[in-house]
Amino acid sequence: MNRVGFIASTLLVVLALLSSMLFVVDQRQFGVVYALGQIKEVITEPGLNFKLPPPFQNVRYIDKRLLTLDSSDTESMLTAEKQRVVIDWYVRWRISDPSEYIRNVGLDENAGAIQLNRVVRNAFQEEVNRRTVKELLSARREELMAEVKREVLEAVRGAKPWGVDVVDVRITRVDYVEAITESVYRRMEAERKRVANELRSTGAAEGEKIRADADRQREITIANAYRDAQKIKGEGDAEAARIYADAFGRDPQFAQFYRSLEAYKSSFNKKSDVIVVDPSSSEFFKAYRGAPPAASRP
Repeated sequence: MNRVGFIASTLLVVLALLSSMLFVVDQRQFGVVYALGQIKEVITEPGLNFKLPPPFQNVRYIDKRLLTLDSSDTESMLTAEKQRVVIDWYVRWRISDPSEYIRNVGLDENAGAIQLNRVVRNAFQEEVNRRTVKELLSARREELMAEVKREVLEAVRGAKPWGVDVVDVRITRVDYVEAITESVYRRMEAERKRVANELRSTGAAEGEKIRADADRQREITIANAYRDAQKIKGEGDAEAARIYADAFGRDPQFAQFYRSLEAYKSSFNKKSDVIVVDPSSSEFFKAYRGAPPAASRP
């Protein structure tokens, strides 16, 4: 029994020793082997690997994937026109050299994120100070992000490289600080109202101009129509007079008789008038009695 127990204990010790000497590196990680506190080896390829048992050698893992760093503070920045704005941004970065990263930054990704956040914020502050709010909101935003990326890369690749690579820097939001947002909205509202009032005034003036022009055209049209009507009426009266003159010229006695009939007709239409006519001197009564008119006697 003692022999069996010894063998079992030995096997357990061997298994424990082997388990402390074997480790697996995932495809998403770097494996960093330490020997008495110093970096002995960096394993970049996934698979099963060997090392000395602790405390002679230890292993730590660092993420090799593309990481995202989002802005974590809401402190405002001053633009070139002394306006306070809040900028939300994010950075895509990865650890490219685990040895330099561990020596100059830290043992995990959080240490790099903290330092990178400070560098990116300082770069944004420097670039925002050179630009106006309009430039931050216009197409020059791309230029701003490119400049920030350049400054961040210069910082992480300086005299003491961080062993990281910054892939992209992006702005997600640019806004005024809450203290002045309301005043900006009121100013924008007042500006929109001013433009609306100007448009209304311009429209009213154009309306008056159109109505005045329409009234003028109406008066001109009426005047031209009245002129044409009077001209046509005058031509008609002249033609009627010519026809009357031509007709009366053929029989003067009938013309005189017809004029007498018209005169009597006009007089008889007035009911309040009393007409006294001398039958001996009236061509109408002479014609009525059958006697020839005075002008036709020999």
